[in-house]
Amino acid sequence: MGKKSKRETETPCKDTFEPLPIESKLPATVVLLLSSPEEDVLLKACEAIYKFAEKGDENKVALLGLGALEPLCQLIVHNNKLVRRNAFMALGIMATNGDVKNALKKVDVIPSIIEKLSLEEDTVVHEFATLCLASLSVDFVCKLQIFDKEGLPPLIQLLSSSDPDVTKNTLETIFNLVQDYPSLQALHELGGIPPLLELLKSDFPVIQQLALKTLENVTTDKDTRTTFREEQGFEKLMDFLSNKDFNDLHVEALQVVANCVGDSESLQLIHQGGGLTRLMEFVLAPSMPEIQSNAVKCITSVAQGAENCKLLHEQDVEKALVELLSAEGDSVKTAACHAVAAMSLHRTSKDSFRDLDGICVVVQLLSSESWALREAAAQALANLTHSNQLNACAVYEAGGHETLVQQLHDSCPGTVAHAAAALANMAKQEVLRCGILSHGAAQALVEPLKSADTHILVHATLCLAVLACNAEARAELRNAGGLAPLVNLLCSNHKDVRHNACWAVSVCASDEPTAVEMCKFGALELLQEINQSVNRRSRFSELAMVRLLDFNLSVKYSLTGRLASTDITTDGFYDVGQVRAGQQVLTLEELSKQPVNQHRPIIAVNIAADQQPFVSLYSKWKWKEDDKHKDEEGSKAQHEKPWTMMFDASLKVLVTEATKSILPLSDESEQYAALARLVSEAMGGAVEVDRLHEFPWELHLSELKFELHSNVVPIGRISKGIYCHRAMLFKCLADRIGVSCTLVRGEYNRAWNEVLIIPGAPSTPGCSPQPCRYIVDLMHQPGSLLKASTPAAIQYQTI
Repeated sequence: MGKKSKRETETPCKDTFEPLPIESKLPATVVLLLSSPEEDVLLKACEAIYKFAEKGDENKVALLGLGALEPLCQLIVHNNKLVRRNAFMALGIMATNGDVKNALKKVDVIPSIIEKLSLEEDTVVHEFATLCLASLSVDFVCKLQIFDKEGLPPLIQLLSSSDPDVTKNTLETIFNLVQDYPSLQALHELGGIPPLLELLKSDFPVIQQLALKTLENVTTDKDTRTTFREEQGFEKLMDFLSNKDFNDLHVEALQVVANCVGDSESLQLIHQGGGLTRLMEFVLAPSMPEIQSNAVKCITSVAQGAENCKLLHEQDVEKALVELLSAEGDSVKTAACHAVAAMSLHRTSKDSFRDLDGICVVVQLLSSESWALREAAAQALANLTHSNQLNACAVYEAGGHETLVQQLHDSCPGTVAHAAAALANMAKQEVLRCGILSHGAAQALVEPLKSADTHILVHATLCLAVLACNAEARAELRNAGGLAPLVNLLCSNHKDVRHNACWAVSVCASDEPTAVEMCKFGALELLQEINQSVNRRSRFSELAMVRLLDFNLSVKYSLTGRLASTDITTDGFYDVGQVRAGQQVLTLEELSKQPVNQHRPIIAVNIAADQQPFVSLYSKWKWKEDDKHKDEEGSKAQHEKPWTMMFDASLKVLVTEATKSILPLSDESEQYAALARLVSEAMGGAVEVDRLHEFPWELHLSELKFELHSNVVPIGRISKGIYCHRAMLFKCLADRIGVSCTLVRGEYNRAWNEVLIIPGAPSTPGCSPQPCRYIVDLMHQPGSLLKASTPAAIQYQTI
């Protein structure tokens, strides 16, 4: 064997080095030491990082950039308790920085943190572990992960920790978690309510505040409220509110109370335990405005249900609220107005507020400089006057109608909407309506009708529908340019806005000028479109259509093919034939200006004495050309002369003849027969059914169009007329002399008139005879009355 080397012959060392003190001023070096196998080194490195990170966010970000996060996440599960504690301290303090928190979300560290929340762990570990979770739980994904990894049970246990920092961090985490429903619902199931209530006694206001905010959130859940009630939560809250040392936290406490008294079941049980009486005492007790206003908000929450209102009424809440309407501070008055509005949904309370002179006080608040108070006061009046005439009169007597009209110009949308609602309620009484209109209410509604706010539009259109019962309101609206925005609202996709707009249009169509103006803005076309839709049409849209057509019989006849006996034709009535639904019907002026075409002529009625004799467009043009050389300026003036309808001298003669020969007849049947013979003679006489095809009515009308150089033909000029022409002439003459009849359009140029005639003697003694419906024969046996639905009548309508 060879000779051994000196190294091989040395005795092995059995002792280790003495601990070496490590000092470094470089963060990068300390971060590298986090990977050391030496526990002492790890302990000191974690401590150094904690101290460095504690100095500010800049240091935290620097440590993140040096890669400190990953080793720290590994060290929080180290076997050595001291290493684990220091690692949590370093990680917890770093996690308070936004950049570090975002980086932590990408690391699967939450299960490790939750694992160390057990009660066996060091309190310092609890403090910084919950600090990490408090930072992470703001993120939605992290919330879900904490919940899924069963982090809520150990957190609830830590609510009872003796360390206030642990409690605070735990509360912050739980508060973040219960923003989502799964955690919110699980909290009471896992026993979280008792420790939260216990924390109301904490010596630290921040802990009390977090506990209250958490309770406010979880008591929005019905099952949680049940648990809360079973744990005497309401009583504990009232005790808390009774302690003036906690004044700074009474607002948060009252928000929890508001949740608890919101449903009838909870309120009944609270009431049985005397809780409602305690709440009313607190509401009336002098306190800071913010606290008192929040106390009143609890009353508003209670008043949402009818049964609850009865309980409050038994507590004389109306008297208390009227007193608060005059309290110091706009916030209290605003809250009181909201409570009045809520209570006014109960009929008995409405009357109580009037009897207590509360309405006068609310009216005064309409003039407040606070927009929130003005809005709340307007809402209170809207509810107080709803279906209550006496309250409406009380508002009027207090001068509220004038202020409400002014508020239609308010910059706050809610104020405008509530003001319109209140005015609509009041205007249902005629005396009040006249007073409201005297302050320019119709004109004031024009701008609200142009609003994009649905709430405003719903109430503005409703208010207009009520006010427009008066002719002066319609004239004022028309002159103020309010009809165009009203018609535009027929296109609204909001059901209530569209319905109210249709109702307002139907009311505004009570006079001809307003109806005609709305038609100019396309109301008829829009209503036709609505009424063709299964989903959009309603009784309101159908009524609006009928009302508009009542003032435009020409369009009504074209669209519906029928004029009732109450539809009285006048000068300007014309027939363009049947048009399809949705098709626009041109005016007579527009039709007159069209070039002569091959279509059926437009038959027109006019015997107005102030109209000039009809001159065709062609004749007008020719005359102007001849006169041009004599007086060019005069010719130009004539060319721009407003259009006038053609005067029908022949129809004038027929009207005179009918007046002289028909009206003296005493028998109603004979009147119809005589008028039928007059019409038949004027339009070519009787025509046998078998020779109807030989009757040259089409050629005759073509000749008239050519002669007049117009598509519009005066009905009196027709000497060879078919069913549709004779029926129209019969209707026109009957309307002129006051004889009742309808005009009904059929197919293939058919039209007829229906009349009602009472038989001479009743069939049964003691019974009034019922009128019978007849169709007047104008074509084949002029003057014959064909009983409706008989074969003869059906043949006349369909052959």
